[in-house]
Amino acid sequence: MEVKLNEDDFIVSKTDLEGKITYGNRTFIEMSGYSEKELLGAPHNILRHEDMPKIVFSLLWSRIQNKDSISAYVKNLRKDGKYYWVFANATASVDQDDNIVGYYSVRRKPTDSAVKAVEGLYEELLQVEKSEGVKASEQYLNTLLDEKGIGYDEFVLSLQK
Repeated sequence: MEVKLNEDDFIVSKTDLEGKITYGNRTFIEMSGYSEKELLGAPHNILRHEDMPKIVFSLLWSRIQNKDSISAYVKNLRKDGKYYWVFANATASVDQDDNIVGYYSVRRKPTDSAVKAVEGLYEELLQVEKSEGVKASEQYLNTLLDEKGIGYDEFVLSLQK
């Protein structure tokens, strides 16, 4: 069963270098269904839904570890087994010497049309991952984007309109 964010809700969370949660705002805690105590120190992937292709997180980690931001549509799993979709933007947190000290993400409600578009794409990517692996899934995604003549960032942002 899906739980939807309100239009004006923003979810904010921060993690350490290993992806363990160090901060979550009230909306993050409420949407996750976990208590703040359960979330702090837990791996952020505690919220990973089985419908999410691994390639999405591979792209995310690759980008943020290079200090580049990335946006993605993510289906999260709540503690109670329900789920919620977010339009996420993730980036690295850096110190005064430009060293990565953690990561943070701000998420908001995705458009219904974006969710419909990525649900089908994610199903295809999952099938490729299950039969041929994550590298094949990445190649499949890149081929689709090449056929559309756009890059990943442009594609993701175009869906939110």
